[in-house]
Amino acid sequence: MALLKVLFVCVHNSARSQMAEAYLNVLGGGRFEARSAGIEPGELNPVVVEAMRLDGIDISQNRVKPVQEFIDRREKFDYLITVCDETAAERCPFVPGTGKRLHFGFPDPSALTGSFEEKLAAVIPIRDAIKRKIREFIEQEGMS
Repeated sequence: MALLKVLFVCVHNSARSQMAEAYLNVLGGGRFEARSAGIEPGELNPVVVEAMRLDGIDISQNRVKPVQEFIDRREKFDYLITVCDETAAERCPFVPGTGKRLHFGFPDPSALTGSFEEKLAAVIPIRDAIKRKIREFIEQEGMS
C-alpha cells in the first residue's frame, strides 16, 4: 500500500500544524507521510514544544516552513488539511498536485496569554483535540 502524503497548513506553522504533523507520523502506523507548513511562517512555539514533550513526542528540532516551499518543489499531496480558523484557511494558497482539501479548525495557541504555565494548561486541551481528530482521520482512511 502506498503512503498517503498529507500537508497540514496553518498561519505560522508554529503550533497546530506542527502538532498534527507529529501525531499523524507517530500514530499513522507507517501509512502516512505528514508534513506541515505555514502561510506566514513564524517561530516554533515553546509552549507547544513542551505540551508535545509531555505527551512523549519531541518536536523541538522541527523547523517552520512556508507553504510556498512545497509549491516551489512541486511536491504532490493526497491531502491538504488546514488546521487554522476558517478565515485563515481561506487564505491558504492553492497547492498544485493536491488531492483532497480538508479543514480541521482549532484555536490558535499563539493567541493565548498569561504565564508559561497558564499557556501550557490552555494548550493541552488543544493538543488533545488535535490528537483525537488525527485518530479519527486515521480511522476514516483505514475504511476507504
